[in-house]
Amino acid sequence: MFIEGKQEWNKFMIEVEEEMKLKDFLLDVMEFSTRSVSKMKREKLLFVNGEFQKPSITIKKGDIIEIPIDEEMSDFLSQDLGVELLYEDFDILLMNKPAFMVVHPTKSHFDGTLANHVINYIEKSKESYKIRFVNRLDMNTSGIVVLAKNAYAHHILSKDMGDNLVKKEYIAIVDGVMEDDEGTIDLPIMRESMESILRVVDEKGQRSITHYRVIERMNNATVVGLLLETGRTHQIRVHLSSIGHGIIGDELYGKVDESLINRQALHACKISFNQPRMKNRIEIKSQLPDDMKLLIEKLGGKSIDY
Repeated sequence: MFIEGKQEWNKFMIEVEEEMKLKDFLLDVMEFSTRSVSKMKREKLLFVNGEFQKPSITIKKGDIIEIPIDEEMSDFLSQDLGVELLYEDFDILLMNKPAFMVVHPTKSHFDGTLANHVINYIEKSKESYKIRFVNRLDMNTSGIVVLAKNAYAHHILSKDMGDNLVKKEYIAIVDGVMEDDEGTIDLPIMRESMESILRVVDEKGQRSITHYRVIERMNNATVVGLLLETGRTHQIRVHLSSIGHGIIGDELYGKVDESLINRQALHACKISFNQPRMKNRIEIKSQLPDDMKLLIEKLGGKSIDY
């Protein structure tokens, strides 16, 4: 289908494998969104064997479909903030967000965000595409953030997340010694009130599932690995607090002691997913940041592996 070795950040190259309507191929086989197909027709971004065609035509086995990707860049201030690039291909970027960095500009954080850095990276790469975040992290959570370079990659990855095909793993350092080596927290979460940023466990909330495993037990603290099955706001923080093991440094749900660490000890350490076009499985890791390594040492632990 997608032609290996012919894919670029600004162009799709696809070989047809069986006869069908082009529109059916784009929607059902390629899983493009209806909006994307309408844009291809409207902006004449759909070529079969080198000639523009409407989605209503019939395509045959061996036909070559070419779809240019023509987008304007996001209008953010460009800043080189020294963020580590973990992985890149023609569809995606994976960045290693440090703690204390906001992902996307807001009224109170119009610069110094991950998006500002990505704009700078795009400029240096001589590419041009909108910034589309596939996942986001709280300001004080560090680790892997995925960005899509085009609407198709964002659509496919978002769909895969909904189908639980994207595996997101975290490491947290929590208060108290957890007794069970592993377990699952299956408790619904909702906003405490319309005016509050706090989330709470409540039977009226959305179902939320977090799997955990103990990595190391220390002096009244535990290093725990976490795998998300759902992705609610503050899910890990709320779930761990609900079972009596709030994250150390979490000012909303955990135990704060700035002599230990000055932010919540939570790091997005690993992600695995299918490449949006080629469908090969990709697994990327992010090393534990220095402040969490130091916290483990302070609590009597050892270097950990994950």
